[in-house]
Amino acid sequence: MTVVNSVSDDQKITPEIVNAMSVDVEEYFQVSAFSAGIDSRDWDTLSSRIEQNMETLFTLFDDHNVKCTFFTLGWVADRHKKLTRQIVDAGHELASHGYEHQRATTQTSEEFRSDVRRTKDILENAAGVQVSGFRAASFSFDTSNPWTHEVLAEEGYDYSSSVYPVRHDHYGVPNAPRFTYEPAGRKGAIEIPLSTVRFSRWNFPCAGGGYFRLLPYAVSRWAIRNIHQSDARPAIFYFHPWEIDADQPRVYKPGLKTRFRHYVNIETMKDKLDRVLTDFAWGRVDEVFCTKKDDPL
Repeated sequence: MTVVNSVSDDQKITPEIVNAMSVDVEEYFQVSAFSAGIDSRDWDTLSSRIEQNMETLFTLFDDHNVKCTFFTLGWVADRHKKLTRQIVDAGHELASHGYEHQRATTQTSEEFRSDVRRTKDILENAAGVQVSGFRAASFSFDTSNPWTHEVLAEEGYDYSSSVYPVRHDHYGVPNAPRFTYEPAGRKGAIEIPLSTVRFSRWNFPCAGGGYFRLLPYAVSRWAIRNIHQSDARPAIFYFHPWEIDADQPRVYKPGLKTRFRHYVNIETMKDKLDRVLTDFAWGRVDEVFCTKKDDPL
């Protein structure tokens, strides 16, 4: 665990745990919830917003002197090689998010292996560094695909951040460990679960994303502090570039629940990010949890 000195709310110098900041690099039209209405074969016909959104994020992170991890789709890296290299040149970690945002629960072990191998090759060729981290689309590691961590290790990955130990209608392994663990009985990549706060027998999600946009900022601030104080562990946080883009095109009209989840409070997200970057210390996933930096190819 990494510790730095910082100024607390009462202006006293106190130790502060460094948390891991991460971004899932994908276009607004690539979210799993839109897959029923937007065919991946049509993606190239849609207006891209990734470069302008990423420039905003680079500036935001630079303003706060924060380095983070960008879990990047191979599809995006294929089309935006300069952007992929820019991630590394700015001192951030480049990691894999799979090629085409396909849930691991829909893939066989060989399909998954081919996907993570292909994406790793694309990212490494574009950026010239080794890629050691992976995050599955929609946190789709669960009890139905116990082979995922072993496949990742065999393909040269050191860690995954693909399990959310919560109950959710699209993902989640409620009984999974809340903090970094090695999958039982298998030799594979370590798992760094998304952050939760424990209430009685339940885990409350507090790792960013839609929950961060939906709930008042004070809830997220309290939850991260609770992890520090009650568990003495760093938190891991995530969001997407499209979550700061209130002007993104509406190319598909999903159902009410999906529309709410995707667009709720999107216009206030950047201000909330500015607050969480100010209130806590942040670093890359590999440096916070693995103490490993980029190695050239």
